[in-house]
Amino acid sequence: MSTRRKARELALQALYQMEITGILAPAGPDLFWDHFAASSRAREFAERLIAGAVENREAIDALIENAAVNWKLSRMPRVDLTILRVATYELLFCADIPMNVSIDEAIEVGKRYGSEESPTFINGVLDQVLHANVTNRSEHPEP
Repeated sequence: MSTRRKARELALQALYQMEITGILAPAGPDLFWDHFAASSRAREFAERLIAGAVENREAIDALIENAAVNWKLSRMPRVDLTILRVATYELLFCADIPMNVSIDEAIEVGKRYGSEESPTFINGVLDQVLHANVTNRSEHPEP
């Protein structure tokens, strides 16, 4: 497994834990890192994804909800929503990551952690986010 894939999985797990515990503050991942080890490169990338998804959550959630026709965020499976948040952050703010890589990685993580329907759902929502909102990443510089 690549370092970045591992980092994405760690980001999913940390963000999911933060969602369940209600600890969305910048110190939220500390509890996660107390129990999970990662290489320094994987942890660094995971922390970038976690911080970006948390800091931009309101905007990211609005984009996801607009892209997910007939779905409210509250009805989405938490794992799928968390994967979508990370991938949407990548699409909007990570110009160093090719957009197709962000989408492909989200689908693969969805296959591993989501339901049988997750990959198709994630692909459909991210495709809509991409086409509706990401025409020029320079309009969304990384925080």
